[in-house]
Amino acid sequence: MFPSKLTTVFSVLAAAVAVSAAPARTFSGPKVDVVFRPNLTAPQGGEVWAVGSTQTISWETDNIPEENKNQTGLILLGYIQGDSIDEHLDVSNPLAVNFPITAGKAEVTVPDVPERDDYVVVLFGDSGNASPKFTISKAGSSSAAASGSASASIPSISIPAIPSISFPGAPSSVPSIPSAPSTSVESPSVSIPAVPTGSASASVSA
Repeated sequence: MFPSKLTTVFSVLAAAVAVSAAPARTFSGPKVDVVFRPNLTAPQGGEVWAVGSTQTISWETDNIPEENKNQTGLILLGYIQGDSIDEHLDVSNPLAVNFPITAGKAEVTVPDVPERDDYVVVLFGDSGNASPKFTISKAGSSSAAASGSASASIPSISIPAIPSISFPGAPSSVPSIPSAPSTSVESPSVSIPAVPTGSASASVSA
């Protein structure tokens, strides 16, 4: 899966020759090949990359030779066991290809590979430059994806409290109905004069 860097370089050069067979040029003097090895600035070593996550690989661009500024780059994933010099590069599955070497960075998706703590990335200009070792882990990648999908599919909904409704001008309570006033009817007092008692005398003259 991961051949050596030397095999990789030959494979890359062979592919380049097969794609673009440029005509030979005649030089008046001896040709001096400028070997450009971009210095990686990230990863810096010790990072933990989750499978499926997006990571940024960056490198210095201030020392790119003029003749290399139109060059495209290649980034491969590999691993180094202990003090070995074998980088076990995965040439079949490059992390990034055909990006301008002057870009200074490239975003890559971490592939689904076995968990290790001795992974490296190698950036090829003319010659590869390997990063310090870092870890690729599957822990948290599936749970993070599940959590992200769950939060996306079931959004939290907050229901606002129902406000109290008041009608302007309406009394806060129903007024009490006053009781009807009591009515007393007084009968008028009637005085009847008394009939005088006595005998009536009548004089009859004969």
